[in-house]
Amino acid sequence: MNFQWDFFIDFGIISFSLLLATFLRYKIKFLQKYLIPNSLTAGFFLLVFYNFFANMDIVSTDNLGTIVYHFLSISFIAMTLKNNPVREKGHKPALFSNSISLIFQYAIQAIIGLLVTFILIKTHYPNLFPSFGFFVPLGFAQGPGQSFAIGKNWETMGFEGAGSVGLTFAAIGFLYACFGGVWLINYGIKKEWLSKEKLELIKDKGIRTGLFKQNDSTPEGSKLTSESEAIDTLTLNFAMVFGVYLLSFLLLKLITFGLSLLGQTGVDLGNTLWGINFVFSALMAIVVKSVLKLFKINYIMDNGMLNRVTGFSVDFMVTASIGAISIAVLWQYIIPIIITSLVAGFAVIVTVPWFCSRIYKDHQFDRMLLIYGASTGTMPTGLALLRVVDPDFETPAASDYMFSTGITFPLVIPFILAINLPAYAHTKGDFLYFWLALGISFAYLIFSLISFLLIARRKAFHQPSQAFYRIKEEIHGM
Repeated sequence: MNFQWDFFIDFGIISFSLLLATFLRYKIKFLQKYLIPNSLTAGFFLLVFYNFFANMDIVSTDNLGTIVYHFLSISFIAMTLKNNPVREKGHKPALFSNSISLIFQYAIQAIIGLLVTFILIKTHYPNLFPSFGFFVPLGFAQGPGQSFAIGKNWETMGFEGAGSVGLTFAAIGFLYACFGGVWLINYGIKKEWLSKEKLELIKDKGIRTGLFKQNDSTPEGSKLTSESEAIDTLTLNFAMVFGVYLLSFLLLKLITFGLSLLGQTGVDLGNTLWGINFVFSALMAIVVKSVLKLFKINYIMDNGMLNRVTGFSVDFMVTASIGAISIAVLWQYIIPIIITSLVAGFAVIVTVPWFCSRIYKDHQFDRMLLIYGASTGTMPTGLALLRVVDPDFETPAASDYMFSTGITFPLVIPFILAINLPAYAHTKGDFLYFWLALGISFAYLIFSLISFLLIARRKAFHQPSQAFYRIKEEIHGM
């Protein structure tokens, strides 16, 4: 029988790489010290394997790109379908502060990326694609799925190897998250940005090795919401996620068909929308979630189980994203990538502690770590850094962040839609589109700074030379 094995061969290779990376994290002190995610280590194994050893007649990076594209949308659906956690009584959540902190990073990273791209075009790289700089917020603050999906769309617009370039920026962002995050923790302890008592939490071996000990009391991962005799809870949750994904596919099909009636411009816009499929997946998940609430059956969706679906998707997505990088393409853009990522990375490390320490009223360091991780890697990376100083998520930092995604997402949709504007500067031969994208980025920066002033008030520019504005009551009262 001639069955198709391609996808499952690649899936098995990714799985083997993750298992090997898990073993190495458990044994190697370097990986433990810098909290290198297993998916990142596994991805570099795949990078070497697919570029130097794989027989492309048998296996191909095409399937890896497909996994990145689809698992991104699946992770968004799983996160969106989760039931909102119960808020603590008397606690004033920092929802808007979280959103503004992230939007500030989107704007800063976009402005830096576009300005560096403009300088490179006007100096030594006149043929550099105008959208190149947007890979900073896409790769750093959005993640490998978004940067790859949008990059592949740019390839149809003339940006050769854009998918691999986007994945490279995402990989560099993960490195900033891991090494920069651990540096921030150690530097914060040295400068007393957090209480000395939290130093003991960093010595937790379970956090370092990535595995619980045999006799440890392990946290609860999920709960059953269905009788397994009828349907397993994992099956139920997976069915809901993939059902929503099918609905988002049909929605996009309908939208692109309607746009095609407008002519070639509509067709081009429709093709662009497929590059941000994750947006429509999340929107459809919101609709389905509302229907479940309307009929009071949203309880069948278990947050723990959906967390496992999200974690599974992100681990495989990150591993596949790094493995899908073409070293040949990477080498072609190596100098612009190094220059842009160095400037942007330095800006993130400097601005996140300064901004977050002033906009938050409590748990400053915890919240700052989470924002830093989410601004350079992905949300799970931010949670991994937070877990170093808050292993049981006893502070409201994590739950507040999850609540704030409902605010952040609609606010950044115009920003996501504007990401294609520099590409139009190339396809239409009019650099005005590039300046329009830069102007929108500056508009987001101004919006975030005004919001920052309204929230931080007197703290906004108090002791501006201090890298981290400390609330002394919190330092001694943690």
